[in-house]
Amino acid sequence: MFLAGLIMQNRRYLVMRILVYGAGVQGCQLAHSLAQNKKNVVTLLARGEWKAVIDQKGLTIRHMLQRKTTVDRMQTTDVLAPEDVYDLVFVTVQAGQLADVLPILKANRSQYFIFVGNDPYAQEMLQAMQRPVDKIAFGFQNNAGRREHDRLVSVHMGMGMTVGGATAPLSGAFRLRLQAAFEGTHYKLTYYSDMDEWLKSHIAFILPCAYACYAVDGELSRTTVEQRRMIVDAAWECCEMLKAAGVPVNDAENTDRYREGTKQRKKTERMVYWMAQTVVGKWCISDHAMRAVSEMQYLDEAFAALRATTLVEMAAWDELRRSLPRKK
Repeated sequence: MFLAGLIMQNRRYLVMRILVYGAGVQGCQLAHSLAQNKKNVVTLLARGEWKAVIDQKGLTIRHMLQRKTTVDRMQTTDVLAPEDVYDLVFVTVQAGQLADVLPILKANRSQYFIFVGNDPYAQEMLQAMQRPVDKIAFGFQNNAGRREHDRLVSVHMGMGMTVGGATAPLSGAFRLRLQAAFEGTHYKLTYYSDMDEWLKSHIAFILPCAYACYAVDGELSRTTVEQRRMIVDAAWECCEMLKAAGVPVNDAENTDRYREGTKQRKKTERMVYWMAQTVVGKWCISDHAMRAVSEMQYLDEAFAALRATTLVEMAAWDELRRSLPRKK
């Protein structure tokens, strides 16, 4: 009976109307992946000249590591009206811009929303949306890149997303919708039960990397051995700070990887060295840090507020943080 019920539920999703709200690197790559499932009707919310390019030429993506270019004819819109109903809405704007679009999202009648990207305020966003807990998810997609005049350049080693509720597992109904959306696309969904913790722990490593990028003007290959060690030290300090602030950090997946004297630490140091010396690290870390200074400033402010609730010393973090450009 259980299996029959699942089959019947899946049949409901013969056609899915999906909106990707935001046409940056994350949103465009996500829209491309969703478009590979021909049962989906995908709409990309874009604006201005970029929307005109997509309408005229299609969504063109150069997949750097795969050495191929794809072109998808994609429905676009520049507005989300309250009466527009979608089976899934993926929100891919930067966290610092969410406050501006929140009234639009709240007013919309769609039920299921997935916020994709580095968001240090998942719990607060869940409350602000004023929806049932099992209708809001948070995710992180594993690609980087840049937008050019008439195409997107995407860097990934196989597409996927870590996704879950802010502080609880996704409901079975939500998982079924996601699985139906990505059916046959080779897009890997990894479910996590506490995305607020996952995202904060991820940012604990991302911010020191960004700080180091600013110290060397985006040329990671110029980082010294000491600077690379400080990246790992700072990530460990930040995990300790998060725990002191009440965030239930998964030590095995985070803190232990940065802890001095462990095998995991040595692996992390090798990864940081590889990241600094290869073009993949440039694409995935330094290019993004240099183009998204305002996003890094937003994340930095969020973590400074968290830190203010603790007494944790963060010497390596503070030293690297000196290079963060200050707001004008």
